[in-house]
Amino acid sequence: MSQLAQPGSDVSPADLRPALTLLTGFAPKATREAAELLTRADKSLLTVTYDLAELLDTGTVRRIVRDGRGLIEDERVTLEHGCINCTIREDLLPALVRLARARPASDLALVLPPSMEPEAVTTACCWSHVDGAPVTDALRIDSVVAVCDPATLLDTLDSDRDLADHRLQAADDDTRSVSEVAARQIEFADTVLLWAPDSEFDYEHTRLSVLLQRLNPWARHLVLDILEPVWLSTRIRRSGRFDPDAPEPYGRGIEGYTVGCHEPEPDCGVVATLYRARRPLHPERFHQALPTLAGRTLRGRGHLWLAGQPDHIVAWESSGGGVSMGDMGRWLAATPDEEWDESSPERRVNADLHWDAEFGDREVQLAFVGLHFAADELAGVLDACLLTDAELAEGFAAWREYPDPFGGCFESKERNQE
Repeated sequence: MSQLAQPGSDVSPADLRPALTLLTGFAPKATREAAELLTRADKSLLTVTYDLAELLDTGTVRRIVRDGRGLIEDERVTLEHGCINCTIREDLLPALVRLARARPASDLALVLPPSMEPEAVTTACCWSHVDGAPVTDALRIDSVVAVCDPATLLDTLDSDRDLADHRLQAADDDTRSVSEVAARQIEFADTVLLWAPDSEFDYEHTRLSVLLQRLNPWARHLVLDILEPVWLSTRIRRSGRFDPDAPEPYGRGIEGYTVGCHEPEPDCGVVATLYRARRPLHPERFHQALPTLAGRTLRGRGHLWLAGQPDHIVAWESSGGGVSMGDMGRWLAATPDEEWDESSPERRVNADLHWDAEFGDREVQLAFVGLHFAADELAGVLDACLLTDAELAEGFAAWREYPDPFGGCFESKERNQE
């Protein structure tokens, strides 16, 4: 067993609410085994597991609740709408609140199914009400733990298959990919656990540990190679590591946080690189570069400044050879002064510190992680996508007239009102 980072700060002993630990990951067997190990360390711990196998066909989910002494509940629940969001809203949150109120001296561990992203659950817990009271009145989210199985981790992160190919989609229109969901689960976690019990910690385990640290450099990293219940429990429970105000991984850059780490020299073959630029990307050249950017790396995240749409921040994610992009709202430089207070203090401070006299807070900031790729060559691909000096001198009005393969792709309610 090894510990690769220091623990977070302890929670105030005055907080008597039951603590909720979320166990997530695209390795359901390892995630369930981790929950079972926790109950061996604390028989009062309530573990809540959801089976969504029949969700799409019948609108039914199976909720199982156990503690260290055995089964407490095993119920099938029919939902009004068969999707993950209504599972969270209609059954998960009421169940967690009910259990916390019935057993106030017992903490909870929620074992998420592979297709359920922890961010959706934590957001719902932080903002939703049950029986007229906030969910957080009854419990507090303590930590989000991503459990990773070394036998399947690389194949999962490199998969080009969609959740629908495995009958794991959250709804009929769910187009998420396996690699995208698995990467988000790891990146959102405050603790990453490499589940390798009863195995020798060899080169492959070292390589995967490095990969996980590059994917989520702000998390605490642990490796479990011996099934020791107390060791695991004392390191992931009641750590107080969950931060409800932490920015989304791909949005960290505009808040002044790093979007990743820069380790361009291979470590066990793992390469991580950061790319930043204070000029926009030419939409056509960038579009042509997408297969190269996504194909050479396992994961990419961050935000873009596209010349054809210079007022709006574009989110970037890549995984499994695929790309996901979306609207993140306006740059502050394109936002009326009276609306600046709607942005976080961190974002405003970061913008002030890095303000450009001509372009304001606009920039490109990307992080890539992968195996055996040349960071300088990837940077060269991106450099070739930037506007040249001559194109830059043409100005905003000319940029908006560039042929744009991304035109209309990032429509939001705000844009539709412009």
